[in-house]
This record gives sequence, structure tokens and C-alpha cells, in this order.
Amino acid sequence: MSFVRLRLTPFRFARLTQSATRSSWRPTAIGSRHMSQNIDRDSTTGKAAVPLDIESSRLTVTKTTSPKELPPSKSLLFGRTFSDHMLKIRWTEATGWEAPSIEPFSTINLSPSATVLHYAQSLFEGMKAYRHENGTVTMFRPDMNMKRMNISAQRLALPAFDGNALLECIKELISLDRQWIPKEPGHSLYIRPTFIGTNGTLGVAPPSEALLFVITSPVGPYYPHGFKPVPLHGTTDYIRAAPGGTGAYKLAANYAPGVVAQKSAAKQGYAQNLWLHGPEHWLTEVGTMNLFVVIKDKDGITELITPPLDGMILPGVTRDSVLALARNHVSGVKRLEGLPDTIKVSERPINMGEIIQSSKEGRLIELFGTGTAAVVTPVDRIGYNGGDVVIPTGKDGMGPVSKPLWTELVGIQTGAIKSDWNYVVAQ
Repeated sequence: MSFVRLRLTPFRFARLTQSATRSSWRPTAIGSRHMSQNIDRDSTTGKAAVPLDIESSRLTVTKTTSPKELPPSKSLLFGRTFSDHMLKIRWTEATGWEAPSIEPFSTINLSPSATVLHYAQSLFEGMKAYRHENGTVTMFRPDMNMKRMNISAQRLALPAFDGNALLECIKELISLDRQWIPKEPGHSLYIRPTFIGTNGTLGVAPPSEALLFVITSPVGPYYPHGFKPVPLHGTTDYIRAAPGGTGAYKLAANYAPGVVAQKSAAKQGYAQNLWLHGPEHWLTEVGTMNLFVVIKDKDGITELITPPLDGMILPGVTRDSVLALARNHVSGVKRLEGLPDTIKVSERPINMGEIIQSSKEGRLIELFGTGTAAVVTPVDRIGYNGGDVVIPTGKDGMGPVSKPLWTELVGIQTGAIKSDWNYVVAQ
């Protein structure tokens, strides 16, 4: 059987430096739902063809009839409050991707035998939407999240999808719940795309049914009262990842096992774990964040170091952004005020032996974590083998390298600094 498919114009986000335009499709209203009139048809039967991928032109919208009261921004706790609507897109092996739908936020019905509950067929992403002073709403580098989400899906044998089409659907979700983005400085709308296997059959196998959904949550600043450096426990009892494993993917199964290790660190007076690997105790990540170390080499040159993407390290969007900003500074593409004129940017292994030696010689400048939630988290000490390695921090809690990098990143995210990394959601 052959199918004739209509050529659809691909969706793209308008960049912040250009005039934002709405998508070219024009929906037909059906009650409170909306559906594009462009539907692929089987050339022999005239019936709708099975979509091979997510098609944002088929998006439907059902608005809530009971909108929730917006909470005071000062009372927001991370991940506790959710907006009025959510996005759902179902997939089955038999029918492919169904029409995306925006619906009132609600529970999800799952069979007790759903594969996500038994075999951890689950992955997610984390990103944010920001409201600028002029009212424009943007997301920060969401294309990177879509790329990583597809890579994670491949690792779990979940189906691939068109990231641009999913982003267009997310854009409509954020536009609909735009009032949930706090207006206060430092606040944002956290976006959590999630992808799970849902078929109700026991047995380890690629899923035959899946659900991709997106929820959003208004959040306040990670450090509402200024930066507070955190102490880390260099754990030698637990590891986060191993070569050939799943550390480089944003899978749900990578997170729950870290809770016991975190509780152990807390009992010893530390805020989070410094994940080490191998008998040499190579540094990998900080809690659920990527890791950066700043030292001066033997010649007095400042070196910004992060562990390489060797299969154990999650390719973080903030990690990539920090590296790009630092390298642009070095190359002269854009110099950042406050960064040393000469700085070496390295993706290389570093172990606790080098950390301790640099500390003893007065060459250890700072250590910090990076991630979507906090952007930058400074560290003031590492508990290791019964003692503490003290990490220098500035008066404001940050170091001489992390501070200008954080300032530039936050400036971009909030719209104070124009950048191609911002994608317009609404104006």
C-alpha cells in the first residue's frame, strides 16, 4: 500500500534578534479544540494516513474550565506548583504518533503492568521559559534539550521524534499558560518534558506504547538571599555512572539511586555528593550537576577544567554554554568583563590527587557545579578521606571565573543581553 504525504512547511522558532512570527498554519475551531485542516490521506482509501512523526499542525487545545489561583511568587518552592495545562502526545507501534493535545493538568492513567513502573523506561528534560522586562517570553537553547531527549530515547529503545515539532507544541503550551510565568526578577517557568513506556506487558523489551508529556511549574530564584557556597562529600562508597552505562543520558533511573548517597552526605554535614570514579578517584559530577574546576597551572595560567564527555558525563546545556562563553572570550569573539585576559579552557580528566596538590600549592582557584535549576553553584569545601579540602570563594560566594560566566548567562536568559541562544515563545 502506498501513501501520498503532503509537503508541510517545517516550523522554526523566531530568534530574539528577529521579529517573531506565528506559525503558518491556520486552525479550524471545533468547540474548545483546534485542528489543522491539512491531513495526510491514503491515496487508495482516502482514510487518514498514520503519521510517521509528531505533527504540530495536528495540535488540539482543550482549555481548563477551572483555572487555579496564581500563587504568590515569594511562596514558590521548586516543583511543587503546576500550571493549568499540560501537553500529551501518545505513540503506539501500530499507529505511530497520535495528534498532540494540550489539556487541563490532571493525573495520568497507567496499567499496574506498565513498563515504566517495572523496567524504568522513562526519561525527561528540564528547561525554562523566561519573561523579559518588555514582556517577551523566551526559552534558553531548547534545541539542545530536544537533541539530548532524542538521544536518551534511543538508549531506552523509545521512538524518535521531530524535536522542532515538539518545541512548537511546547511553545503553544507556554503561550496558553503565560500568566504562570512570574514577573519578579530571577523567576521563571520550569518546563519538564517526560517520555515513558506505557504498554501493560511484563517482560523486558522495546515498548509498543509510549506517552510523551510536558508539564510546567513556576519557580523562584535558586538563591533568593544571595549565593551560598555548598560543601560536598567526595564519596568513595557510591558511584553515579560507569563506562558503557547510562550516565550520559537523562534517564529517570539515574536519579533515584543517588538519594541514598545524598542522605549519607547530609548525615556527615555536606550538602551534596562529589561523584568520584575509579581507584584514582576521578571527578565526574556534583550531585545532579556538571562540574567545573579552576586552577592555575605551573606557569600561572588560569585553567577552566571540566571532565570530558566520556560516556559517563551528562552533556548539560549549561555546561556547553559555559564552555562556549569561555572559548568565545579566549578567541576574542566576545570578551567577558572580569574573566582573566588569558585563560585555558580544558575538557580533560582531573582526580582528587590533582585537586589536593593544587590546594597545597595555592593554585586551586574555585570549584562549581552547573545546571538548569541553579545555573551556577559554588563549592567551598570537599570532604574527602576524613578531611576537608577548602575551596576559595569570593565575598559574594562566587569565584573570579564563575561570577562573570554566571552574569553573562543570566543576562542572556533574562533578555538583558541579546543572543541567538534565546528562542521567542511569545511577545
